[in-house]
Amino acid sequence: MRKGWLKTAILSLGILLAAGCGTKQEVDDYATNQGYEDSVSTKQTGTSDKKQTDSKGTGIAKEDIKVGVLHLSDPAEGSGYSYTHDLGIQGMQENLGLSNDQIIRKINVDDTDEDAVRTALQECIEEGCNIIFATSWGYMDVTAEMAEEYPDIYFCHGTGYKSNGKNFINYFGRIYQARYLSGIVAGMNTKTNKIGYVAAQDSSNSEVTGGIDAFAMGIASVNPDAVVYVKVTNSWYDPEAEEAASKELLDMGCDVMAQHCDTPYPQTMAQDAGVYGIGYNSDMRKETPDSCLCSVIWNWSAYYTTAVQSVIDGTWTGENYYGGMQEGLVAITDLADFCVDGTQEKVDEAKAKILSGECNVFDGEIETNTGEIIGKTGETLDDATITGNINWYYKNVQVVD
Repeated sequence: MRKGWLKTAILSLGILLAAGCGTKQEVDDYATNQGYEDSVSTKQTGTSDKKQTDSKGTGIAKEDIKVGVLHLSDPAEGSGYSYTHDLGIQGMQENLGLSNDQIIRKINVDDTDEDAVRTALQECIEEGCNIIFATSWGYMDVTAEMAEEYPDIYFCHGTGYKSNGKNFINYFGRIYQARYLSGIVAGMNTKTNKIGYVAAQDSSNSEVTGGIDAFAMGIASVNPDAVVYVKVTNSWYDPEAEEAASKELLDMGCDVMAQHCDTPYPQTMAQDAGVYGIGYNSDMRKETPDSCLCSVIWNWSAYYTTAVQSVIDGTWTGENYYGGMQEGLVAITDLADFCVDGTQEKVDEAKAKILSGECNVFDGEIETNTGEIIGKTGETLDDATITGNINWYYKNVQVVD
C-alpha cells in the first residue's frame, strides 16, 4: 500500500472498533456463533496429491515469510470487496503472529490494466514476498504468467479459474449457499415483489451469474411472485456506474436491493429511499442500520491463514480451494429485528439442509428465464459447472437494459 498506510490503518482500526464497525473478529465471531466449524479449517478441491515445498524442500521459516496482496480499491474506503479481503489478511496476520512489515499491500490496482497488475506483482516480488494473493478476477492472466517466471514464489488468485497445480492456484468459495439464504430473506420481506440486484458482470461471468441465480432461487422458494431485476455495470469497481444502477432500480420500484459490486451504494441508496437492502462482502449494517435485512459475508481469513501456514510448514499441495458454509468461509449475518415474522425460521430450515447436504442449491431440473431446463432430476450441478458454466439466469430474473 501507499507509504504510511499501516500506521494509518492501526489508528483507523481503533476508530472503527470504537464506532462499532466491522472487523475480522466480527466475521469470525459470527461464524463461531452460527455453529460453523473452526474458521481456519479448509476443504480443498483439486487433483494434485503431491506436496510442494520451497526450493529447499523444508518450508519457509515464519520470520522469513512475506505476504503480498493486490487490492482492486483502497480497503480503507468502505465495506466492499477490497475491505473484506483485507479483513481476511488482517485475520491471517493475527492468527499467525506476523509483523506489519511482513505484509505488503498494493492498492487501487486496476484489473483492466495489465501493466499495472504486472508492476504491482513485480514490486511484491522485489520487496521479498514469497506468497502473493491477487484478489480480483482481472488479475488472473498476468498472475498466471508471473507464476511461470517465478516458480519458487506462491501465487494465489481469487475468483477466476486458472491454476497450474504447482505454484499458482485459484481460490474462491460457495458464496451461492449464502446467496440462497439471503434470497429467502428478500423474498419474504418485499412488498412490491420487485427486487433489485446491481451486478458487476453479465451472464458470461459464472461467478456473478451463479450468485444471482442462487439468490433468485431462494426468493422463489418462499415467494414465487417476486421478480429479480438485474442491472449490470460491466466493471468490478465503478462507483459512478454502481450509483447509477442503484438509482435506476430504485426508480423502478424495487423495495429490496442486493448486489455483487464493490461499493455500498445499493445499500446506502436503499436506506435513503426508505426501502430494504441485502448487503454483500461484509456486514453493511454499520452503514445502513435502518434498512439492512442481512448481509452475505466472506471470512477470507479462513483461507488466507491456511494458505500461508502451508507455505511455512512446507505442506503446500498446489490444489485449488473452494470452501463454503461448512468451513466458515461464507455466511449471512444475523437478521434485522424488523424482518417479517417467520423469516428466521425459513432461513434456519434452509441452512440446516445446506449444511447436512440435503440441499445443494443447484439441484434437480432448473428452469431458466428463457424456458430452457438445466440439470436433471435427482442430480446436482458439479463444482466445475457452478464455477465456469452458469451463463443463464433463473426463471424469475429480468435484466434491465
